Amino acid sequence: MSTLDACPAAGDQAPERTAGPVRGGAPTGAEADPAAARAAMVVRLEEAGFLRPGPVRDAFITMPREVLMPQAYVRRSAPGEEPRRWDLLDWSAPQDRPELLGLLYGEGSVLVQHDGEPLLGRARGTRSGASITSMSTVMGLTASLLEELDLRPGLRVLDVGTGAGVTAAVACQVCGDQGVVTLDRDRHRTDAAAARLAGLGFRPQVVCGSGEQGVPGREFDRIFVSYTVERVPRALVEQLAPGGKLLAHVTSASPSWPGLAVVGRTADGLITAELRAVEFAHRAGHGMARIWLSEEFRQRMGTEPGTWTRRIMPAPPADSDRGFWLAADHLLGGGLVRDFGSEHLAIGAPGCGSWMRAEPVGHRRCSVTVNGPRDIWNEIQDLADRWRAARSPDRYRLSFDADGRQRAASECGRLSWQLPAPRPLDVGATP
Repeated sequence: MSTLDACPAAGDQAPERTAGPVRGGAPTGAEADPAAARAAMVVRLEEAGFLRPGPVRDAFITMPREVLMPQAYVRRSAPGEEPRRWDLLDWSAPQDRPELLGLLYGEGSVLVQHDGEPLLGRARGTRSGASITSMSTVMGLTASLLEELDLRPGLRVLDVGTGAGVTAAVACQVCGDQGVVTLDRDRHRTDAAAARLAGLGFRPQVVCGSGEQGVPGREFDRIFVSYTVERVPRALVEQLAPGGKLLAHVTSASPSWPGLAVVGRTADGLITAELRAVEFAHRAGHGMARIWLSEEFRQRMGTEPGTWTRRIMPAPPADSDRGFWLAADHLLGGGLVRDFGSEHLAIGAPGCGSWMRAEPVGHRRCSVTVNGPRDIWNEIQDLADRWRAARSPDRYRLSFDADGRQRAASECGRLSWQLPAPRPLDVGATP
């Protein structure tokens, strides 16, 4: 998860369910003390349950992020202001260090690349227009997934989506750099990562190429995909060694309800996989379509009277029923997107202009307003009945057919769907 590939209007669209902040920011007394900032970050991650004692925590406490990201952008333009403006901060400029330290060890993603530019030899200062094309994800998500990987000395690791090199650096420290390969589709990112990892004493193999293809002819004990995909890349599954584990976030074109694919290969070569409902995920990889709620559409969803409004029982599934919402992402179809900025449940279908909102009005009752050609509320209620009949799963078996198709299904088999088929020339999908 070293990098996230921003959408063309990153920061101005409805938010993806990317990882939220960890409480607290860079400590106010550590403006010029990276070691103190790292220690405070690790404490916050431990308190939030993202880190536990062990090799990943040890790597976090010693890794100087200012070496991997000596420059980062901070947005200066207001929301909706055009053209958007960012300032590139530089660790070599003493006046930038306090603000940059807050970005590197604080709560949010770190913006590292503007408009596909080279990352080495950049001059600090203001950029305007275009968009942010790469960012290092928030550390809570990074930490939790690195813990899930169960990194150990000697493991062979494929880090798909090099970005700033954070994941590769942790893998090198824990597993040893001789077994680590980090791959990214952007030559500027791989060139910068190779130089900055070397600055930490790490020399993994750095490859510029397609994440969908991985590294043909190689096997890996751990494979990590640092961007969201529509399906698990089949080539990566084939490169998983016996006893290995692969992690990748999977979602539809909607950014609202992601899943985490956890794929393993047994000692005798059998593939096992499941799709877990999760709250947060990486941003979409290069070339993956995304649908959004415009600001004008969100305003209509929140204020207009709609086609009908009535009090209804029972209430919709709760936010904590993530297994339901993961199924809804794939089974309801038509591009539903949730407005997570709304106080109550609000879901829209930008393609046809339909929307619904639901506000609690008592025990297990809610006031529902629906508008447009689709009755999104009835679709949700019908699927909720099916989900409960399938014993309310929060994870689904993931199967891989010989023809490349992938299917998710509840344990009882009563709720299932097929992931999108690979495109004929499905290449270059890393961030």
